[in-house]
Amino acid sequence: MSERMQIVFMQTRIARLASEKWNLPIGKIGAIFKKYDVFGYIEKGFGIFHCEGDEAVFYDVNDYLTRKGFVDNDKA
Repeated sequence: MSERMQIVFMQTRIARLASEKWNLPIGKIGAIFKKYDVFGYIEKGFGIFHCEGDEAVFYDVNDYLTRKGFVDNDKA
């Protein structure tokens, strides 16, 4: 699998994990990830992230969102 495909696969897994943990539809997760450029963040960090499990990447993404000003109201 090419690196680009691996990145897309990881972005998809993390979006699905966020949907599950936050109990939100995948469309809402996509909007949040787009607004805060989470997909770009995962792509840029892939070199490190690919060595970690999805839970660790999710928690890093969650911290990233907090630093970007994401709050629970954004989930509504």
